[in-house]
Amino acid sequence: MLDRYVAGRVVGISPEASVPIVQVEKEWVSAGGAANVAANLVALGARCDLVGCVGDDDAGRELQDLLEELGVDTAGLVQSRGRRTTVKTRILVGHQQIVRMDRERSEDVDSNIAQRLRDKTHAGLLGCAAIVLEDYDKGVLVPVVIQEALDGAKRQGIPVIVDPKRRRFFAYRSATVFKPNAKELEDALGEPVRPEDGAWMERVRSRLDCAHLLLTLGRDGMALCSARRGTTLFPTTDQAVFDVSGAGDTVTAVVSLAAALGAPMSEAAALANLAAALQVSKPGVATVTKVELQERASSFLASKAVGQNVIT
Repeated sequence: MLDRYVAGRVVGISPEASVPIVQVEKEWVSAGGAANVAANLVALGARCDLVGCVGDDDAGRELQDLLEELGVDTAGLVQSRGRRTTVKTRILVGHQQIVRMDRERSEDVDSNIAQRLRDKTHAGLLGCAAIVLEDYDKGVLVPVVIQEALDGAKRQGIPVIVDPKRRRFFAYRSATVFKPNAKELEDALGEPVRPEDGAWMERVRSRLDCAHLLLTLGRDGMALCSARRGTTLFPTTDQAVFDVSGAGDTVTAVVSLAAALGAPMSEAAALANLAAALQVSKPGVATVTKVELQERASSFLASKAVGQNVIT
């Protein structure tokens, strides 16, 4: 996705309707969706090959140029003439987002695009240390692509980190890390989440057939349930919140890199929780750098515990 921002100040109320008049002072774009996860990984010092679909349009070319400037490998991008690139335009006044406009198509890609994505996934798996499946219900992660990623990761013995959405929520069996947010999990299960209930978390983890269930809880932090290790809660850290856009992508990037490096998942979740606090302190969809995370982790470890076991 391409995230476009239009920022300005309110100079009055429109005589045409009871809406504010925003005088534009600044405009910029950033990588959104799976591209934002890739940008976060590169900012943390990793190499990232991105597989995905863009339209044959100006927004698609703008997004590809932006990713290449950031250092993300775009050889895996598939261009579709029949689809437009997803663009989300946010209107900001100060740090406050007053409206968002989306331009997109979200039906499943056709069989030709799906096969090309499958081939790109197969090629990208060679030599990588982890694979991240970022599902936004935009029709790109279709069954043939999902299965290629899961089977390929199993053959190579590498972790798979999944950020799911409703349409194919239960299609990612055998994933290493399954990372829904509270609303996504509630919608899929048809019941409220109970992160403080270790037995409930374990039942859900078992049903999803993942090694680790990492449930993000917004302002309440996150909960990690690991097979045979119980559930750990990670409360939010004290940090000003300017914009929550992209916080989940930052969590996914940190957890994925930590998993690729072989870190224990409890440590990966603790670092991701700190990174999310840093990310939401910035306006718009933003990345967190390795230096920022190192500094934040050092100061936090000097003063507090990073997690609390509630059920074993």
